[in-house]
Amino acid sequence: MTDADAGLDVEGDHVDDDEFDDDDVDDANWTSGGTARSVTEYLVKSIVDEPDGVVVEVDERRNAVTMRVHVAPGDMGRVIGRRGRVVQAIRAVVRAAGARDGIEARVDVED
Repeated sequence: MTDADAGLDVEGDHVDDDEFDDDDVDDANWTSGGTARSVTEYLVKSIVDEPDGVVVEVDERRNAVTMRVHVAPGDMGRVIGRRGRVVQAIRAVVRAAGARDGIEARVDVED
C-alpha cells in the first residue's frame, strides 16, 4: 500500500479528501439552485430537437428556486410527454438535485 492509498501526503500527514470546505465558498458568487439549474438544462436539452432554443430562467426565493423552461414550439410536446409523464420525471430529478443543495426546486414549462 502506498502513502497515496492510505490518504497520506508526501510528509505523511493525512490528506483532506474534500476538494473544498463549505467555509471556503464565497457567498457572493454562489447561486442557490445551481445544481438544479444545470440538471434542468441538461435534461431538457437532451430531449429536444433544437437544444439551442432551450432557455432556462431562474426565479430565486428564500429556500426555493423555480426554473421557467422555454423551448421551441415544436419541442413542447417532447418536453411534456404523453399525459405529462416526461415533465413529471424532469421535475422529480430536479427536485432531488435541489434537495442536494438544501432548497426546494420547481420546474415550469412555458410557451
